[in-house]
Amino acid sequence: MELDFIEQQRYLKTKKRVKRIKGFYTHLSIYCLVIPIIIFVNLKYEPHFHWFWFSALGWGTGLFFHGLSVFGFNLVGFGKDWEEKKIKELMKK
Repeated sequence: MELDFIEQQRYLKTKKRVKRIKGFYTHLSIYCLVIPIIIFVNLKYEPHFHWFWFSALGWGTGLFFHGLSVFGFNLVGFGKDWEEKKIKELMKK
């Protein structure tokens, strides 16, 4: 019975991870579609000032950090298993 519970927890955790990965790839796809449109509009109607860099770099930075969070690297010290370790620690108290 406990094995079923553990398997169910692993399944739910894996499902959540797959959803986060899918979200990142959706974000990346939209970025790859929209940024060329922004570049085209900028160069077509206002070629003397390249303002598209603000959008590309700003959004790209957000996309970069989104990727870091999804694929397991977190700058604040909350690694992959931090949440689970913290739950176990608090349950012992």
